[in-house]
Amino acid sequence: MGKFNRETPYNDLPFLPPKTDVETKNILRKTISAGRALAHLNGTLLNLPNPTLFLDTIYLQEAKASSEVENIITTNDELYKSLVADKKVENSATKEVLSYNEALWLGIEQLKKKPFITTNLCVRIVQCIKPNTASIRNTPGKTLSSTKGDVIYTPPNGEPIIREKLTNFEKFINEDDTIDPLIKMALMHYQFEAIHPFSDGNGRTGRILLLLYLKLSGLLDTPAIYLSEYIIKNKAEYYKCLRGVTENSDWENYILYMLDMIEVTSIKGLERLNKITLALEKTADEIKKKLPRIYSKDLIEILFRLPYTKRQHLINGNIGNPKTVGNYLQTLEKNGFLKSVKVGKEKLYLNEQLLKILEGKQDKLK
Repeated sequence: MGKFNRETPYNDLPFLPPKTDVETKNILRKTISAGRALAHLNGTLLNLPNPTLFLDTIYLQEAKASSEVENIITTNDELYKSLVADKKVENSATKEVLSYNEALWLGIEQLKKKPFITTNLCVRIVQCIKPNTASIRNTPGKTLSSTKGDVIYTPPNGEPIIREKLTNFEKFINEDDTIDPLIKMALMHYQFEAIHPFSDGNGRTGRILLLLYLKLSGLLDTPAIYLSEYIIKNKAEYYKCLRGVTENSDWENYILYMLDMIEVTSIKGLERLNKITLALEKTADEIKKKLPRIYSKDLIEILFRLPYTKRQHLINGNIGNPKTVGNYLQTLEKNGFLKSVKVGKEKLYLNEQLLKILEGKQDKLK
């Protein structure tokens, strides 16, 4: 292969697996520590009384961070309000984050039905992220540019070539078991981003595929991890490592970056999970003591599923009829457990403690 040219379509993008050594001593050592951290998180999730309880919240956080990588910014407060309220979402960034969240859930559900990552699944995901009927790129001229407008990469061009690369990508993910799963995860992520099969939404689709692969490979039964949070904080290094593979075949630094992402986010995710669990247990104890007639395990879980809740959530959870649950929420607010907020004509109830934990504003629970 000749010298890489940023302005020429990378139709010579090599197939997976790479011909270079991707299991160096440094990589294998890092794989052990990353795998240990991930296994610890997985074990903790599996041992929760309700392992799916925090999924809505965790997936929304991942959706928010992944969208932020693409400079699509919204606030936690706006996001959670919009998810719960009946009022139509006006903010375009919030709409995109909610679409991403929907796409992530779609991927999880499809994986349950058919445990394979395929081109068709990728297409369905991107069509959910960018609500349209777009499929594989079939028009020339796609380039990636820096903030200064300089071309930094030109992905493969021509639908037949892109589909050929994706066929190899599928086969590598679903059939090649010769490489450690965490290393394989890093390889597949680079390849997808390098193929860049869609006109838009490639980065977000690629990051959803990371979560799906962790589940598919059995590394994380419940893929509840905020990988994009790490990328946001190390964004320049992320793109530098991707370019390093493309321009210099520097797989080692890129794979080490991805393994560190797994390790750091697993450790941080476990800490956050423990804080939420502790807050839930403490709140449950206090409500049981102060308001025994209101208390139930189901009620507490509803209050901690998302930062905002409303009467309909309690009705759907069989907590009581409209009048009863309305009285419950007012009583909980009066006793300092919730705070009411008006959104349009609707009243929502905020669990401030949960929102603070999600935003990293509460290091220690009082």
